Amino acid sequence: MNIKELPPLQPLSEQICERLRSYASELLKLNERVRLIGPRDMETLWKGHIEDCLHVLPLLPQSGTVVDVGTGGGLPGAVLAVCRPDLKFVLLDSLSRKISALSEILAAVHISNAKAVCLRSEDFASQHRECFDFAVVRAVSDSGVIAEYLAPLLKTGGCAAAMKGPSAASELEPLTGLWGRLGLNEPDLYRYSLSGHDSFLALWHKTAPCPPEYPRRPGRAEKKGWWK
Repeated sequence: MNIKELPPLQPLSEQICERLRSYASELLKLNERVRLIGPRDMETLWKGHIEDCLHVLPLLPQSGTVVDVGTGGGLPGAVLAVCRPDLKFVLLDSLSRKISALSEILAAVHISNAKAVCLRSEDFASQHRECFDFAVVRAVSDSGVIAEYLAPLLKTGGCAAAMKGPSAASELEPLTGLWGRLGLNEPDLYRYSLSGHDSFLALWHKTAPCPPEYPRRPGRAEKKGWWK
C-alpha cells in the first residue's frame, strides 16, 4: 500500500487558537459531569487530541458539509468547525448524554457552524442519504465497519476519512479490491507524527452511489463484515 506523508501543521491565527482553548476548557469542565474524553488536564488534551484533530484540515473540502460520526465530545468535528467556519458540520453520536453535553459546549464557545445530533449513523443515513461532501471518524471501530457507516452519507465525489493508529496499513490490506462494493475507491493512507509516534489518516473517495442495502440495520456492521 502506498503511504503518503501529510504536510506539517500550519500555524493557526491567534483568534482560532483562542477559540480552540475555549473549546478545550469547556470540554474539560463538562467532562467532570459526563465522561467525554480520557484526559483530565489541558496539556494532554491539547497535545494528544486537539493537535491530532488538526491533521484532518488539509483533507477537508473547499466548501460544503461535513459529518463527524461518533463525535463524543466533538473530536474531531468541533475542532475542525472552529478552524473552518466556512463549512457546515454535523456532529453525530448515539449517546444522548454526550450530545447534550456537546450541545452545551458548542453554545458556550459560539460554534454556530456545527450542530450536535443524537442518532446512530445507520438511522441518520436513512434520513440524510448521500448528503455530505466529507465524513470523518476518530477512534471508531475498524476500517471496514467505518466504511459501511460513512459511504451511505457521502455524495458521489465526496471523501471519507478515518483517523487510525500504527496498524492502519495491515487493517486496510485484506480489503484491497473490495471497496468498490460500497461505491468507494481504494483508500490513500497518510502518515503523520503525533508526540513522536506515527499516526495515519485513511482517505476514500466516493466514486459511485452506495448500494441501497447499506448501511444495514443498527449493529449488523460490527457482527458481519460486508466484505465476507
